[in-house]
Amino acid sequence: MLKRLSNSVSHQPQQVLRFLAQYVAGIPESEDISKITAPQGPANGHPIDNLVRLADERFDDLTSARTYTLSAASAAYRQRRGRHPPPGFDEWHAFATKHNAVIVEDFFDQIYRDIEPFWGIPAATIRKDADDFEMRISIRNHTASSESDWFWTLIWLNMTSSIEHMLPDMDIALNSMDEPRIVVPSETIDEYMARAAKTRKMAPAADVISSYDSLPPPRTGDNPPMTWESGGSFWDVARRGCSPNSLSRHSSEPIVPYEPVNISTRFAKPHMENGYVSNYTLSTDFCHQPDLQSLEGIFLRPLSMKATKTLLPLFGGSKLFVNNEILLPAPVYWSEEDRFMGSTGSNAPWEDKLDKASWRGLGTGGGDEKDNWHGYQRHRFVSMNNATSVAAAENGERQMNFVLPDSEYQLQASIPSNETGEVEGLSKWLAEWSDVGLVDFICLPAEKQGECSYLDPHFTKLDRKPLAEQFKYKYMPDIDGNSFSGRYLGFLRSTSLPIKATVWREWHDDRLVAWKHFVPMDNRFGDYYAIMEYFLGAGNKPSHDNVAKKIALEGQDWAKRVLRREDMQIYVLRLLLEYARVSSDERERMGFVADLP
Repeated sequence: MLKRLSNSVSHQPQQVLRFLAQYVAGIPESEDISKITAPQGPANGHPIDNLVRLADERFDDLTSARTYTLSAASAAYRQRRGRHPPPGFDEWHAFATKHNAVIVEDFFDQIYRDIEPFWGIPAATIRKDADDFEMRISIRNHTASSESDWFWTLIWLNMTSSIEHMLPDMDIALNSMDEPRIVVPSETIDEYMARAAKTRKMAPAADVISSYDSLPPPRTGDNPPMTWESGGSFWDVARRGCSPNSLSRHSSEPIVPYEPVNISTRFAKPHMENGYVSNYTLSTDFCHQPDLQSLEGIFLRPLSMKATKTLLPLFGGSKLFVNNEILLPAPVYWSEEDRFMGSTGSNAPWEDKLDKASWRGLGTGGGDEKDNWHGYQRHRFVSMNNATSVAAAENGERQMNFVLPDSEYQLQASIPSNETGEVEGLSKWLAEWSDVGLVDFICLPAEKQGECSYLDPHFTKLDRKPLAEQFKYKYMPDIDGNSFSGRYLGFLRSTSLPIKATVWREWHDDRLVAWKHFVPMDNRFGDYYAIMEYFLGAGNKPSHDNVAKKIALEGQDWAKRVLRREDMQIYVLRLLLEYARVSSDERERMGFVADLP
């Protein structure tokens, strides 16, 4: 069971090569939180009871991996990575310790998933590709600079400048788009990983180089032109990153129109148990879920598309499972913009909040059109939270973009009453607690005055609701937009409970445990009603408000310990030291060995 809960379990041999074990642990400091206990029901209790209990065990079990000294951190590094730490590791550790970081080697697994393939290509190629890129940050003589004035670049530059005094020379190519660009075929990545494995060794301390080389001044003026794949299907681009024996690799793009969409739990089985997500990371991997090609905007029609098969050292804020970008904390996290973070009201006591769910957002996800909007994730989620649409579905009217939940959930609102024999009404129950809606439409082609002829009959625009207002609600669903949701960190830092569905990977994923710090949800949303019934109760089914409070407050406490701006600096410093090493010609001899006898 613990294995099924792991964030890194894979059923594909190629992915085993590409993925190191992950998951993170730490102990919450708050005494109040420690008094909120997990459910201790019988083995045949509600499935969520068991998932929460196992998440607690997983979290506690991994706590022992925390290190407190440089020698212990170095030993943990060598054991997990098979190499000496990079030069500058001692300065990194001193910086992390100064800022009271929780240091667990597992926290940094994403860095090595991102960097490891680059050990399979020449260092000179990495340097040239970075120097040639259109938008980049350059570091020379411990000073970070950029010729770009793009607002994301300026935010990343600000973050990099805060640690520039500890950084060697390098060029950092940046992705300016919401959407990721790099999808190297799975077979090619396997070749790079096989080459990388041959370099994974520890040279004798006397032979180790403990410094970085200086680089010539960065390129100025125009950059060499690059050829990108554009137009066409992003699904066909994305699936080449899946294993050759995966379902999605052999599933081509469906024919439009997608009306109504076909939603089934058939492909969700590998990451679910008894109807609920038991392996969150696997749930974000579309390679075993070919049906997501018509249920996620990025696959239907991304708003913009520039792709390549070439492994480039490109940094970005989020990516899909198959993408080969190197992850940084997203600009919205570092800048802490209020519309994404919403600090006002985020600490409201749980007991003062409404027993309801709140979500507001734009109709984003990609370039939705008349023939494909039915599959977009935000539109699907809003429709299934519309009591009128749900009532129509209960009366046998097939809906264009959602289906009623499977009978396995035995929802109280869908069970005939013992007294009347009538269904009590999922739609009536939903109307009591759901406050969900779109605030604007993003339609192609654009129409006058914000109108959208093909969406207007199905959706009513709601007023915008600032996060300060949404934090008055206990439950905060989080749904992908064009890429990742920029509000996720704000939700985690609040006293409300995030309910997360996503296909995107971010820098912090190894620091969070599903069912411990947030509630995972399948990307089809078929488990959403059952999740809410568990927490809110319905009819003769009891509520589990204490469990919701436990996850919300433990998630907030943990976020305040490991998702601070200081933790972003610590992560990026470690990442860039590794990147500088893999970009160096003498990389196989470079390392930190001062801790060794």
